[in-house]
Amino acid sequence: MQHTNRLAKETSPYLLQHAHNPVDWFPWGSEALEKARSEDKPILVSIGYAACHWCHVMERESFEDMDTAAFMNEHFVNVKIDREERPDLDHIYMDAVQAISGSGGWPLNVFLTPEGKPFYGGTYFPPRPIYNRSSWKEVLSGVSATFRERRAEVEQQAEGLIRHVKTSGMFSIGERKAGGDTGERKAEGGVDFSPETLKKTRDQLMATADKKEGGFGGAPKFPQSFSIRYLLHYYHYT
Repeated sequence: MQHTNRLAKETSPYLLQHAHNPVDWFPWGSEALEKARSEDKPILVSIGYAACHWCHVMERESFEDMDTAAFMNEHFVNVKIDREERPDLDHIYMDAVQAISGSGGWPLNVFLTPEGKPFYGGTYFPPRPIYNRSSWKEVLSGVSATFRERRAEVEQQAEGLIRHVKTSGMFSIGERKAGGDTGERKAEGGVDFSPETLKKTRDQLMATADKKEGGFGGAPKFPQSFSIRYLLHYYHYT
């Protein structure tokens, strides 16, 4: 008998591709968040799109595997997101994963606290350890154990990532602050940035830039739209 999960009611082609995985996928929404809070479980958010090759590879290797799906269903609230439907969520969680690992891409797999705060993540994980990359089952087991046994560290990591995402997402340099020309500007959301802070962010991004081959970090490389946009804004204003 073919398994059917909640994604069968969605309209996204990408989500419908996962509608018959044995993973008990939720679409993004209040139902998944409320379940995570009521059962005190971490949330796994997996983001991809219909034309993503490695998204389909990971689905075939892991999300269609009965044993892997059973572990995911027992220990996590699993959420599938189509990045073409929700680019806003994709940007937030991609930024968090890039802060963790130094690189990003799809499929994007990020783990959240029951309150929805990211604390760990990555991209494609193979079904077996290879090339110094942990297997998906190892990642699931490690994250689940850490969440249960080292909760304070998880919460601390999540708070740090939230601060990073809030800061790095504010690219707009708006009006000067009232009360004097101090050289500082107020960004959207009421957060002030000094020229020194803006330069520090630029330096951190450029420290990971591959100035010979292009892009950021090592292979496989994916377009990091937030980083590129920030650098373009920085160049324009300086």
